[in-house]
Amino acid sequence: MTSIEELRTKRPYPARQGQLPRHLQDVTPQWLTSLLQNRYPGIAVNDFEQVEVRNGHTTKLRLALDLNEVGQAAGIPRNVCLKSNWSEGFESGEICELEARFYHFMRERLHTPVPDSYFSDWDGDGGGRGVVVMEDLGMAPGQFGHSTHHLGVDGVAQGLESLAMLHAALWGSSELKAQSWLPTSMDHPVDYDQFLRMYDYIRLNLRKPEYQAILPKWMYETPELFGHAFDELRAYELEQETPICLVHGDSHQGNSFLRDSGERVWLDWQLVRKGRPWRDIAYFMLGALTIEERRASAWDLVKVYREKLISLGAEGVLGQDAAWEQFRRWPMYGMQAWLANVDEWGQDGRIMVERFFAAAEDFETVKTLTAGKAPRRHVKLGEGARQVLPQFRHLLDD
Repeated sequence: MTSIEELRTKRPYPARQGQLPRHLQDVTPQWLTSLLQNRYPGIAVNDFEQVEVRNGHTTKLRLALDLNEVGQAAGIPRNVCLKSNWSEGFESGEICELEARFYHFMRERLHTPVPDSYFSDWDGDGGGRGVVVMEDLGMAPGQFGHSTHHLGVDGVAQGLESLAMLHAALWGSSELKAQSWLPTSMDHPVDYDQFLRMYDYIRLNLRKPEYQAILPKWMYETPELFGHAFDELRAYELEQETPICLVHGDSHQGNSFLRDSGERVWLDWQLVRKGRPWRDIAYFMLGALTIEERRASAWDLVKVYREKLISLGAEGVLGQDAAWEQFRRWPMYGMQAWLANVDEWGQDGRIMVERFFAAAEDFETVKTLTAGKAPRRHVKLGEGARQVLPQFRHLLDD
């Protein structure tokens, strides 16, 4: 019988020698040829042209390939995008390996639109390195989502139906439970310690006048309350006994692509989880709606999502009232994620922070999570936090 550790480290191409590269300079046509030959014997990348390099938490490397006949016959297009971590100075942990595993193990089991992929691999040695070769959506008719795009209530409803398709595909399945490599939502340090790990980045935004104008006083006077509420959110999620599903984990509209056909493609599966769906639903909806739209339509949109999920065959779906009780606790996740956002990474964080904090106030999220409960742990904010990249450190100087 295969052990859990063997499942965790098992690689799709064990004959591949050495580690995946950590530096962009090592990504050459010769290296890419040797990589792809593990799946496509005889393939050759004669040369490639760099179309674009985008570095953030990870790297998106867009290439125009000159492939031999084997590569062309395999259906690999000229234009592809490589996802890995070749960002200098930013260690992204295991998220590149996790995304590579997702494309290898899970992509074909889903009903929701996901980018085409041609190759994925990972080292499985604890270093977190992984790589995916996928379609270059930058060449496709359509538009990448962005935090500033206004979808309107109807557009958000369509996005929720797309997420329902994702969640229904493996709803309550034993196959999903058996994926030992796949973290449980809110039971992984990247989830439950994110507020602490990214606190120095949060401090960058706390100092900005535009954030001081929208954040509640308690965020400055007793920021430890945030950590307390986030710990309670984790505990609440892990207490749930309803069916699990595949959770995108980072489902804001900036991690999607809207094809001209109207199909929404979900990208960036670096925080993929197994868990309950409300993390995805609240994260997408609360970030995409204006505050006024959310106040008028959130209840009905939760109903839209539930009805779509049930129509796809999901059983044991919570009733509307119980679903709302889940939903009103989840602004915490978006609050921590966007408060740690640096706009230079490509998304506008202020508007998202305002929306999530306003939702938390309206839903009494912090009070609901923490009332009558002592903190589960006492930590010193900033201790053990990830240091900000050199180009931002001057912003923290007193």
